[in-house]
Amino acid sequence: MKDFSHAEFTLAHPISEEEAAAMHPMSLAFVGDAVQSLFMRTAVAVADGGKTGAQHREVTRTVNAVAQAAASARISPMFSEREADVFRRARNCHIQTSAKHAERAEYRRASGLEAVLGYLFLTGNTERLTEFLRLAAEEEQC
Repeated sequence: MKDFSHAEFTLAHPISEEEAAAMHPMSLAFVGDAVQSLFMRTAVAVADGGKTGAQHREVTRTVNAVAQAAASARISPMFSEREADVFRRARNCHIQTSAKHAERAEYRRASGLEAVLGYLFLTGNTERLTEFLRLAAEEEQC
């Protein structure tokens, strides 16, 4: 996969940390899932430029509940206090849906990671966001 050390995912008008922390955790996870998907889709498309079916399979190896839960275990020790709080709130949130191929606990941890990614994106913390996105991608490449 191509190195995206120069890439930044930025929001034109970031919101404050307080505003982001006050958002519903599943709203943060909704945004975080989209950010991770865009990051991985961009990396895969630029790296190989091949058939979209193969690209989709490559992306879904890292952007799924099982892979995200595994990545959260590696990344969570690096969380700041605020990020850990966002993660816990999303992980503990009453979730109506579940993933097809993941245990309930994995799905909850995946939602926690997605919420942290959404929080970082919405607050404009692109350096940390990119660091976590790279770590999440590396987890599945091992």
